[in-house]
Amino acid sequence: MPKLSDTMTEGTLVSWKKKKGDKVSAGEVIAEIETDKATMEWESPEDGTLTEIYVEEGGKVKVGDKIGFIGGEGEEAPKKEEAPKEEEKPKEPKAEEKKEKKPQAETEKPVPAEKKEKEAAPVAKIDNGGEARIKASPVARRVAAELGVDLASVKGTGPDGRVTETDVRAAAKTKGPAPAQKTPAAAKPSAPSIKAGEGARIQLSGMRKIIAQRLVESLGPVPHFYLTIEINAAPLMAAREELKSAGEGADTAKITVNDFVLKAAVQAAVKVPRVNASFDGDAFVQYADVDLGIAVAIEDGLLTPVIRAAQNKSLREISEQVKDFASRARNKRMKPEEFQGGTFTVSNLGGMGIDSFSAVINPPQGFILAVGKVTKVPVIDDSDQIVPGHRMSITMSCDHRVIDGALGAEYLKELRHLLENPALLLV
Repeated sequence: MPKLSDTMTEGTLVSWKKKKGDKVSAGEVIAEIETDKATMEWESPEDGTLTEIYVEEGGKVKVGDKIGFIGGEGEEAPKKEEAPKEEEKPKEPKAEEKKEKKPQAETEKPVPAEKKEKEAAPVAKIDNGGEARIKASPVARRVAAELGVDLASVKGTGPDGRVTETDVRAAAKTKGPAPAQKTPAAAKPSAPSIKAGEGARIQLSGMRKIIAQRLVESLGPVPHFYLTIEINAAPLMAAREELKSAGEGADTAKITVNDFVLKAAVQAAVKVPRVNASFDGDAFVQYADVDLGIAVAIEDGLLTPVIRAAQNKSLREISEQVKDFASRARNKRMKPEEFQGGTFTVSNLGGMGIDSFSAVINPPQGFILAVGKVTKVPVIDDSDQIVPGHRMSITMSCDHRVIDGALGAEYLKELRHLLENPALLLV
């Protein structure tokens, strides 16, 4: 299992794009893996043949554990170690004890037919306490407990009839939940059942879990405060119309209002470099480059791809890279290094009709900008006349350990100046 993000400790193998025995080439997509941040396509690291698949679809695996084997011609795949040693050790003495006691048991009482069938089944053995011991992987046991599946009723497809996670999930779909079993007093309470009138209980994906974790890490220890400005967006809209009337789009993608905002955010950080920093224990780190994070909504959460050294890129280059990132993020083609790091982030919900909002800082970054939509409103001009105008709200969420109110205000003043004079962003 590859480490596809800086915080990833395990991954879920969503699907295999190749079958056992298929030939693969380096760079060819062979599997789809869900990390703690996204579901991504994983490319083969080398040429060869996929001679063995160790993890079935839906299986969770720790980073570094085997999921498959790509070998050269005639190369045999090593066998994957199955059960933990603590499960294997007690089997031999139990089997010997069983052999010693079997003749005595047969002379005292005939064995019922049902019991013979159970003893013949490879999925269970009887220990000294008389309770069934199911041959199942630890993951299968955990999933069975979560889904309420009786392991004794599941036919195992693993080695020696071992019940796998895939077997449990299949049984849950076809047979429904098993009857309740006795739970030891020390065991954790099961999840609350769905009450009448409630919808389905949906398990968090790896991405939603890490989003929840990061939000708690941010709002808990990071002292947020918020500064909001209203931008006169009329010059910005005029610049957009001018580009459009000049024939933009004939051979290139159009530059959007969001592209102007991103370029202005980068340029303002160059003018006020102290905001391009993060808190680090007994000091704060001021970055030489402006690595701009862009919040991109995807089906199951949020990704923040990063434009590296954005201060060296033109408005057109930023526009093209943003469109490329958005397309690949939604199609699961992002590389891990493309959404790690970043010195600050811009989140724009204006395109979704949001007037204004406050965003949560992505640690260890020092701030995040929340951009609302451009709204047509009545405004008072320099002659005290009420005229139509365009306004846009921008809120800056700041880490008070790095940015104080005066510094944040200085940055927003520069940002407003650039957005209200968009010609400055073209040079």
